[in-house]
Amino acid sequence: MCQMICTALFTIDASVPRVIFSGIQPTGIPHLGNLLGALNNWVKLQQNARADDQLLFCIAGWHALTLPQDPAELSSARRDMIAVLLSIGLDPERSIIFHQDDNPHHTSLAWIFNCLTPMGKLRRMTTWKSRLVTARNANDESEVDESHLNVGLFTYPVLQAADILLYKATHVPVGEDQQQHLELCRDLADAVNRTYKSRVFPLPQHMITPSPRILSLRDPTSKMSKSAPEARSRIRLTDDADKIWSKMKAAVTDSQPIAYDPINRPGTTNLLTILAACTDEDVNEVAKRYSEKRHSDLKKDVAEVVNEMMRKPRAEFERLRKETEYLTKVGEVGAEKARSISERTMREVRRHVGLF
Repeated sequence: MCQMICTALFTIDASVPRVIFSGIQPTGIPHLGNLLGALNNWVKLQQNARADDQLLFCIAGWHALTLPQDPAELSSARRDMIAVLLSIGLDPERSIIFHQDDNPHHTSLAWIFNCLTPMGKLRRMTTWKSRLVTARNANDESEVDESHLNVGLFTYPVLQAADILLYKATHVPVGEDQQQHLELCRDLADAVNRTYKSRVFPLPQHMITPSPRILSLRDPTSKMSKSAPEARSRIRLTDDADKIWSKMKAAVTDSQPIAYDPINRPGTTNLLTILAACTDEDVNEVAKRYSEKRHSDLKKDVAEVVNEMMRKPRAEFERLRKETEYLTKVGEVGAEKARSISERTMREVRRHVGLF
């Protein structure tokens, strides 16, 4: 009922320019799942955006700190992530690309939201468990509990809401595992609007973008992950053709005829999904084409199309990551643009809450 009322009062007018916001953590070289999911969709959003749409993509350093990080590695990963975003086709002249931690307004707004968020809402957020499972190399969520949980990870969804609302984002491309967080973001926006009887924030909409769920090559019951301990479980942007083929040969499948069956045949289905995503085909049609072929044929073809898809961005990334001054400049210019937007939001919020 509340959601229906909120939509009626503060719905987003489709005729006005969109503000599209998303972010990625600087926690290692992106893998195939990142590329076929969020990152390629960001490029498509940039390509298809209207001239008056505003696009912001941040490297979420504050979020990275919710789990232990090696300082030197994190510093290097921050620069690398700028290079990644540029290498896949994001244009800093069209999109605002910046480091979240270069804008102190993110944490300022997050603190205000922390003071408005009931503990009960955060306890219903479940993603911290899956993050701890991966970080601790646990078998499942039964092996982690709140004794492993720090406050930063617990309040992660509040900071994420601040990231989005700081720029008054109207549209947010997020995966299925983040939809719960976006609902919290909408709830917080609505709470502020109602408390101060003003349309301070829009209620951001979830952007449904085609994003295949790419699974681990070694454990196809879980998503491909940058932090999984088994290196052969993922294909990274920096992997060359030989390394891709080596990992694909070791991918877990089965001995039955090739078929698309996500429930009972996750390994084979994962390879079919990757092939279909890389060639922009329907996965069921791909499955029919391989129904009488061997898994070795499928693995060979998947390795080839993955290498071809990654060939240009891989070369561009290796070139750009050496241009440290340029990458620093891109981040600084992006952060300056981001702060010029968020400064207006924070002045308005501080006035409403009495901090003026």
